[in-house]
This record gives sequence, C-alpha cells and structure tokens, in this order.
Amino acid sequence: MTDHHHTAVEVEGRPTTGARASLRNPVFWNVGGLFFFYFAIWQLAMTFLSPWLAEEAGMSSGNIGLVFSVIALVAFCLQPFYGYIQDRLGFRKNLLAFVVVCAAFVGPFFAFVFLPIVSFNEVVGAVVAGIYLSLVLNAGVGVVEAFNERTSRANGFEYGHVRLFGSLAGATASLVGGFVWASDPNNIWWAGTFSAILLGVLLFVVRTPKPGDPGYTAISADSSDTAPRADSGAVKALLRNRSFVGFMILMFGTAALYDVFDQQFAIYFAQHATGVADPQVLFSRVVFVQILLEAAVMVAMPFLINRIGAKWGLILFAMVLIVRVIGSAFVVHTWALILWRLLAAIEMPLMLISVMKYITRMFDVRISATAYMVGFNMAKAAGVFIFSWVFGLSYDAIGFSASYVVMAVVVVAVTAAAMFLMRSDRGRPDPGAVSAERAVTA
Repeated sequence: MTDHHHTAVEVEGRPTTGARASLRNPVFWNVGGLFFFYFAIWQLAMTFLSPWLAEEAGMSSGNIGLVFSVIALVAFCLQPFYGYIQDRLGFRKNLLAFVVVCAAFVGPFFAFVFLPIVSFNEVVGAVVAGIYLSLVLNAGVGVVEAFNERTSRANGFEYGHVRLFGSLAGATASLVGGFVWASDPNNIWWAGTFSAILLGVLLFVVRTPKPGDPGYTAISADSSDTAPRADSGAVKALLRNRSFVGFMILMFGTAALYDVFDQQFAIYFAQHATGVADPQVLFSRVVFVQILLEAAVMVAMPFLINRIGAKWGLILFAMVLIVRVIGSAFVVHTWALILWRLLAAIEMPLMLISVMKYITRMFDVRISATAYMVGFNMAKAAGVFIFSWVFGLSYDAIGFSASYVVMAVVVVAVTAAAMFLMRSDRGRPDPGAVSAERAVTA
C-alpha cells in the first residue's frame, strides 16, 4: 500500500486560486471567523483559568494542577475517536456543533455548576472542570482544526492564510480580556459564551461541498462519491506507515517540547530580565507582539512550505526550537530573552502549516482528521504529559540552563530519527490544489 491516496490529477503543489481569489471567497471569511471566535474562547480560558481558579474559586495549586492533568488525559483519550468520527462525517458539522454547544455553556458552567461543586469538594470540582474544559479546548481544538483545514482544501485556499485569524484572536482576546478581568473576573466566562454564540452562527451559515461538487475531493478520491470511505483498515494501514511513525516521533519530541519549554519560560525570563520594574508586564507585552508577528508570518509561510516541502518545514521548525532552547541556556541578557521568545512567531506557523500539508500530501486524504488527531494531537499530548513532569523536576534539580541543554539534545535526537523515517512530500500534489483545479475545470 502506498503512502499517497489522492486523485490522479497532477497539478503543481499549490492552490490554483491564489491569495487574492481567496479574499473574494465568502467561505474564506466564514472559516476565518470560525477560527477567530474559537481561539478567542481558547485564549480567554488559557490566560485567565489559573488565576480565576485561585482567586475566585479559592482552589489550591495542587488541585489547579489536577484540572490541567484531567484536561490533558481526557483529550488524549478522545482524540482517536474524534478523528475517526470526523472522518466518517466528512463535511457534516455534527461533531463541531457539539464542541460549539459545549463552549456556549462555559459561562453558565462556571457561574452555576462549578462553584457549588468546588465548595463541596475541590478534587471533584477539578475533575468535573477538567472533563468539561477538555470537550471545549484540548479535545475540541482538533475538531475545529480538522474541519477548517478540510473546508479550506475544498475551496482551494491556503489553510495558513485562514489560520492567521486564530492568531489575531489570540492577540485580541489577550488585550480585551485584561479589561474584562478588571471589570469582573467572572465576566471572562460570559465573554466566552458570547464568542461561542457567534461561532455557532458562523458554523450554521458556512457552506460545505455536497457529493458531486468539485470540492468534495477534499475527503474522497472521486467527487461523485456519496460518502467518505474511512474505515478501520485505512486507520490500521496509517499506523503501520513508516512516514506516519516518524511524524509521530517528531511531534512527540518537538511539538511537545515547544509547549513544555514555554510553560515556565516566564519564570526564567523574570529571573534574568534585569533593570525592568515588572518583568511579568514586560513579558506579557512581548507575548502580545509575538502573537501579532505570528499572524504576519502565517501569511507568507504557505509559500515557503510549498517551495521546500512540508517535511523540511517540520525539520526547520525543530531547528528553530533548538536555537531558542540553546540560546536561552547560554545568552540571558534581557534583549536576548526577548528575541528567543519572539522566535516563536516563526516556529508556530512553520509547525502548523507543515503539519497540515504533510498529513494531506502523504497519507490517505479520507482519514486526514484521524491522522491529525492521532499523529499530532495525541503524540504531542503524550510528550507534554511526560516531559512536563520530567523537566519540572529537572529545573529544581539542575537549574533551567542545564535543563535547556538536555532539552535541546532530546530535540536533536528525535529530529534525527524522524528525518530517517519520514519520506519526502516534494513533488506530491497538494489536495487543495487538486480541489481548486477541479473547481476551475468543472
């Protein structure tokens, strides 16, 4: 069985519609809106959850940590099921609608359900909150990404161009959320409900291809197919695929360590940011700039990945991560620490665009959601679970700088292994280009 199961139409590995045509496509703005309002909810929750749990709910640090552990565990368990279900659904919106409905109840949940449970038992509250938030966030994000990536391919526009709306949402929510928090911390969750309602409206009106439409090739080799033929056999073949194994190893050791490195970098930054009145205020501003730069880089990144190939995009992502980690270990001037953080504006677009393009070019397009949720989300979640604990202990035992050197060695090792296992995607057609070509010639 070969790695590639796309259509027989051979076109250049880039969408034929072009960026200007995408801007004239109403679906582009519709999908952009889906990204924007979903990641607004994500940013509000990830930024303010910990302080809200501590200050408003009065939870201990240990139980706050339990909330995040439950979120990760539930997401890890749900990913393969979510991926398989979404592949069976094709372009149907049922699963994404479930995520949106869960998100819409974030305000009522924290106001009327969570606080009474916490007052009764903090551990039970932590578990309930972790399960609920995983449905909305860590597990739900895979559904959002997979649905929007597939819709992007069906309409012939670059996933990276529409994904930048998510980065813009992160910057906007970080800025607006500060004012919301200042007025009343509880309003953070009602702001999330408001975003989810708008998200639901956009999901209701978004147009997706029907069987027979040219864009339907985004989930099947033939636009006349009435349903995607995702089955357990295709999933088993994927798990035996050498390139997929290499891809999972790479995500386990690079995408996970990207998150782990950033988890406590703010603490390291504060330790070395000399001559600054409030290092955390400075760091928050650096993160805001980084997110804006990330959105700008996202515009240009698809063109680079189309030129060098998604495999080398992933390798380049790993190399930038190594530079960031090693640089942070040895050069700790304030200006340098700011530079290391701003490099994340290059890393995130490199990783996101390369991941999506490698999956859709190299593996069975009918099970792209499964490949994304298992190969990226599950592998990354496993890495975060393991490395967060290991390097957390390492920071205490040998310090940040020495731990960063060890972290860089791990990234180098997994990258070398992945380079050997992963086959190149150069020369393989981009399914988005195929869909766009069929739409033009239909």
